Amino acid sequence: MTARRLSHLNEAGEAHMVDVSDKAVTERSATAEGFVAMAPETLDLILRGGAPKGDVLATARIAGIMAAKRTHELIPLCHPLPLRQVTVDFTPSRDPAGIRVEATAKVEAKTGVEMEALTAVSVACLTIYDMVKAVDRGVEFSGIRLVEKTGGRSGTYRR
Repeated sequence: MTARRLSHLNEAGEAHMVDVSDKAVTERSATAEGFVAMAPETLDLILRGGAPKGDVLATARIAGIMAAKRTHELIPLCHPLPLRQVTVDFTPSRDPAGIRVEATAKVEAKTGVEMEALTAVSVACLTIYDMVKAVDRGVEFSGIRLVEKTGGRSGTYRR
């Protein structure tokens, strides 16, 4: 395997923002996922809409979308992107008890949207925890990862 140079490091090894001036504008998308594990009773509470703070999944969806739009403010070397679409979806699971969170971000730009999809999932997971921590402090999340990305010079990646 050939060692690749990290694009966010200059010749002196210092962090810098990548110059994308010469890259082509292409349609790009990225999908990320994560899992929020919780007690079965907490899952039931969320699904029946009985959480003390309100609609957990609606709040987490909005938080994830907002986070994707602000990724460049949170991750120091990310470019601001004109996102075309961000979706955040939830799939309940009984065994193990919890919720699978999936986010997809789309853009027509010179750089990819993997960080936006990953940020959306991360913040949606954090929001679920925040919404139910009063009834279940044992909530945990894991498996936050890129599932797929399309577009750009490196092409398509699927986990």
